[in-house]
Amino acid sequence: MNNPKASLRRPTPTDGIHVYRLIKECESLDLNSAYCNLLQCTHFSDTSVIAESGEKILGFTSGYRIPQRPNTLFIWQVAVSAAARGQGIAKRMLENLLTHKANADLRFIEASITESNQASWALFKSLASSLECELTTSTLFDKTEHFAGDHDSELLVKIGPFRD
Repeated sequence: MNNPKASLRRPTPTDGIHVYRLIKECESLDLNSAYCNLLQCTHFSDTSVIAESGEKILGFTSGYRIPQRPNTLFIWQVAVSAAARGQGIAKRMLENLLTHKANADLRFIEASITESNQASWALFKSLASSLECELTTSTLFDKTEHFAGDHDSELLVKIGPFRD
């Protein structure tokens, strides 16, 4: 079920601190600094999106183009407030990024997901299905090799190509 009250827009610098607070409330997400979120809302505004209802931010998706593969959008984080979960907002934000004119040349989406993050797996599988694209996985960052045992392994999810 979509939230008809949620509108989508590009983030602005004044959104940075609100995004930080939203991500802090999403316990399953890694917390970055408020400064990092401010940069996401400025330097990466074409590859990020805000979902809001009135003055309240309901969701934020951040991403960036991989420098070595500029036709690939790496999704950094997808955050949806607890009150707005289960309404399709996360998928709407991803679809919005793909239809933004600045992203017309994108052919792939990538993201990293821990094995236990079932909500993210469901989101990206649903997106791949909607785009009628293959979803492949591999290990991106290993728990032992890259995180010294302090963080679960991050699996790379790749969707595409979705444009000819």
